[in-house]
Amino acid sequence: MPASRAKVPRPQDPLLADERTLTAKLRRGELFTGHCRAREVLAHVTSLWGVLCLIALRDGTLRYSELRRKVNGISEKMLSQTLQRLEGNGLVRRTSYPVVPPHVEYDLTPFGEGAARHVAALADWLELNLHHVPDAQRDAG
Repeated sequence: MPASRAKVPRPQDPLLADERTLTAKLRRGELFTGHCRAREVLAHVTSLWGVLCLIALRDGTLRYSELRRKVNGISEKMLSQTLQRLEGNGLVRRTSYPVVPPHVEYDLTPFGEGAARHVAALADWLELNLHHVPDAQRDAG
């Protein structure tokens, strides 16, 4: 097992967490301050490409080209940037194997698994309720 796959503690599920949760911080106004670290991570996790990459990686480890095919429509540049941001925030693990040609795989960290589960639930909710969008748009405006 590569050194990058060392065991790390599983993050706490926000649905079971205490007042340290993101929604509790939002209620207290901490997310509205410019220096809140969670805002940056939230932006990466909830970006269109971030959501799709997290959901795609829920099925298991993927190579870059496999992930690009699975997330239809993403450019190479955007996929690279998205993976770097998700990796930088501890959500995605990049494993590089010293072979020719280069072999790189991506998978979710335990932290990323939790995030992916929640964004997948949001995506599922949206899919199930997509038929309400025209009415909601009309009512809003």
